[in-house]
Amino acid sequence: MMLVTLLLLSAAPECPPVGPTSPGISQLGWLGGAWSGDDRGTLNEEVWLAPAGGLMLGMHRDTAGGKATGFEFLRIEQDGDGPVYRAMPEGRPATDFRRMAQGPGCIVFENPEHAFPRRILYWRDGQTLHARIEGTRQGKPASREWAWHPSS
Repeated sequence: MMLVTLLLLSAAPECPPVGPTSPGISQLGWLGGAWSGDDRGTLNEEVWLAPAGGLMLGMHRDTAGGKATGFEFLRIEQDGDGPVYRAMPEGRPATDFRRMAQGPGCIVFENPEHAFPRRILYWRDGQTLHARIEGTRQGKPASREWAWHPSS
């Protein structure tokens, strides 16, 4: 399990830590659009509106066997300290993750108070959008990763 986690961690590109010249939400246009992929028989779909007014809105849906198996409302908002990722799985109240790193085609959010996920990563590799969540489950490192392509 640890080896699998280390291999997954090595797949993400190096994303520069946040600094005074870090870009904001307006530089996240690469995340916008409709994305989908197959995750072991489950169709994952994620849609992000383009950045506008310091806000990006997103949604995620999983379906398998013709039935919805999960959904999540998402938003990335600009506040005084930079972009904040707000996840609302299954419509629950938002959990905030602060931006820790950002560069061209990558962004990393983190909430050290949240066990899983603790980190949320997005990055583009050509026409593929990758997402990964990392943290701990039952005291052990855990992660999950997706690769999506533009939906038709």
